[in-house]
Amino acid sequence: MTGSYFRPVVLHGPARPAQAVPLAGGPLWFTHAEALDRGRAEVVPVSDIPAGPLARLTSAREPVAGLPMDRPQIMGILNVTPDSFSDGGRYADPSDALARGRDMAAAGATLIDIGGESTRPGAEFVPADTETARTAPVIAALRSELDRPVSIDTRKADVAEAALDAGATLVNDVAGFTFDAGLAPLCAARGVPVCVMHAQGDPETMQDAPHYDNVLLDVYDFLDARITALEAAGIPRRAIVTDPGIGFGKTVEHNLTLLRNIALFHGLGCPILLGVSRKRFIGTIGEAPRTDDRAPGSIAVGLAALAQGVQILRVHDVAETAQAVRLWQAAR
Repeated sequence: MTGSYFRPVVLHGPARPAQAVPLAGGPLWFTHAEALDRGRAEVVPVSDIPAGPLARLTSAREPVAGLPMDRPQIMGILNVTPDSFSDGGRYADPSDALARGRDMAAAGATLIDIGGESTRPGAEFVPADTETARTAPVIAALRSELDRPVSIDTRKADVAEAALDAGATLVNDVAGFTFDAGLAPLCAARGVPVCVMHAQGDPETMQDAPHYDNVLLDVYDFLDARITALEAAGIPRRAIVTDPGIGFGKTVEHNLTLLRNIALFHGLGCPILLGVSRKRFIGTIGEAPRTDDRAPGSIAVGLAALAQGVQILRVHDVAETAQAVRLWQAAR
C-alpha cells in the first residue's frame, strides 16, 4: 500500500456505513482515506490504515482551555497594535480593546486572542516590554469581566509569562515555538495549552519568495516535529493545537492546497485551528481589495474547513461567522 500520510475523506449524515469511523471523536466520519507519500497517492479503506495513524485520526480530542473540541469554536482576534494589517490602531487604547472584547464575547466568540505584535507581511520586530505593555493590561481587564478564555498571541517567553500572570489560558505562537527557547518550558511549567503554527520565514521576509518541495507534506512534517519537541519539553499532545499557518510564507496556490487537504492534519492527533480571516488571498480571489470587505470570503473558507473537521476558526468578524456557523449546522 502507498502512503505514509493519510487524509480522511470526510463525510457526515445519518446514513453511516458500518465500517465508518469517527473523525477526531466528533460527529463527522470517514470510510476511506487518501494514502499519500511524496510520489504517489491512492484511496484506501479505513481497514488498510495502520493502527497508529488510525488512532490519531479517530480519537476524541480533549477540551482546550475548557472548550470542547467536538463542535466548532470561534476565536475572536483582538489586535492591540498600531500596525496590524486589518484593524491596526483601532484597539490600541486599552478601553477600546476592552469594549471590543465585550462585543466579541456577546457576538459568539468562545475564545479571545490578544496580540501585541503585528505578524502581517513586512511587519517589524516589537520589543518584549512594548508587547507586554500592550497586552497584559487588556488580558487582565478582560478576565476580570468576561467568562471567556483568553489566549496570548506571542513568540516571546517574557510576554507570555506576563500574559499568563494576567489570566491568559492559552499561548498561541506563530513561530511554532522556534523563536524563543524559553517559551515551551514556560508553558509546560504553567500547565497551559498551546497552539503551534507553521510559518516559513519571519513576518518581515516570509512573503518574499516562499518555496516548498510539497507544501502539504512539508507543513505536516514541520508540525509533527514541533509536536514531538513540545512533548519532550513537557507539554502533552492533548494540550497542543495545530495551525497550518495560511498566508505565513505561502503563495495563493500554497494556501489553496492546504485548504483543500486540511483534513490531513487530523493525523497529528491534535485539534486544528484555521486562521484565514481577511487575508490577502481572500481579497485576491474574492476581488475585495479592502480588508473590511473580506468577511464573506473568510466565512466561506471557514465553513469549508469545518466540513473537514477543523475545530477552531480564528476570525475578525465574530458576529457574522457565528451566524454562519449556526445556519451551517442547522442545514446539515
